[in-house]
Amino acid sequence: MTDHVPESASLTPSFNYPFAAAPDIIRAYQKDSYFEGILLNHLSSLLRRLYGARFLHSYTSEARTFSELLYLGLTTFVGNRTLGEEYCDIIQIEDDTLKLPSLERRACYILTSILLPYGLSKILPAFRRRIRAKLEGNLRRIGRRKEEGSRAFRIQTYLLEHLSTITSPSLFHALTLTVFYFSGAYYQSSKRLWGLRYIFTKRITPSDARVGYEVLGVLLVLQISVQTWLHINHTLQRSNPVPANTNQVTGSSAMLPGGIEQSLEPPSQAHELLFESGNIVQDNSKAIGTFTHTPVLKGPRYDLRDEDVMSFIRGESKKCTLCLESLKDPSAVACGHVFCWGCIRDWVREKAECPLCRREVWAQHILPIRA
Repeated sequence: MTDHVPESASLTPSFNYPFAAAPDIIRAYQKDSYFEGILLNHLSSLLRRLYGARFLHSYTSEARTFSELLYLGLTTFVGNRTLGEEYCDIIQIEDDTLKLPSLERRACYILTSILLPYGLSKILPAFRRRIRAKLEGNLRRIGRRKEEGSRAFRIQTYLLEHLSTITSPSLFHALTLTVFYFSGAYYQSSKRLWGLRYIFTKRITPSDARVGYEVLGVLLVLQISVQTWLHINHTLQRSNPVPANTNQVTGSSAMLPGGIEQSLEPPSQAHELLFESGNIVQDNSKAIGTFTHTPVLKGPRYDLRDEDVMSFIRGESKKCTLCLESLKDPSAVACGHVFCWGCIRDWVREKAECPLCRREVWAQHILPIRA
């Protein structure tokens, strides 16, 4: 017997780090969302101290976007791992070269994952209004020609009724999530676009094997399939198209005189399937006043800077705790706290709770106080 060791046996085998599993990717994303929320809370507190609550309510989506940019700019952009990635022992690599992402890819990923959704949230509402006005104009012209049974009328009526759904990215996000549950590769479409995947930075033993989310993928496929079938069935069953005229409303909203867009859905459903960006279309006050035959005042109806207005409210009670100014059109919520009408209206649009006691508050429960 010889003590000679073959040269091939003395070589150290190479080790390839395995790709991260779906549970770890989701856990890292949730951890990052948690720290982004903390950063947003600090930024919101700073803006509230410097510019007031009304400024913060007006620029909530911008503050959220800036906090996300700041978080990824201090981590991903400079080449560091995020706190969520460190927590789960994963790191990003390029899927084609298996190397750390270049600066260009990191920058493009940040832009497409944060600024692109923000830009769409600003552009889509105006785009929808333009398309809706164009379609309604076409339907009125077709109606005047008595061609309600034509294919063009049916197609444009369908587009008008489902414009919000057609132009919403919700279905795209659902498909991206479905593919991720089956493959476990790309949790975000921006990562798929720029070819960024996660790998573990440690060895994975058989006891550490992760369970996939294929069952959730199957459930999502079933949900999308059932909703698609119900939609097609409902569309085919509609044999009598709605006639088009000047005052016609087709779809989920009506175009009132003066270019006012009024939703026809119940309050619980009157929302766009879009990002939680809090985009609210400003009302045309003059047009609304003309249409509803209600005079629109230039200022508040009740301004408590005048000592003779609602004199039964005294001292610090005349101050709104949101804008820190004298109450204008004071309004009470269910818990009894009083704020300016505009302040509490903007607040509940972003967060349905009382700013002071955190009790649940809905816009329809705000009661204006009258002298």
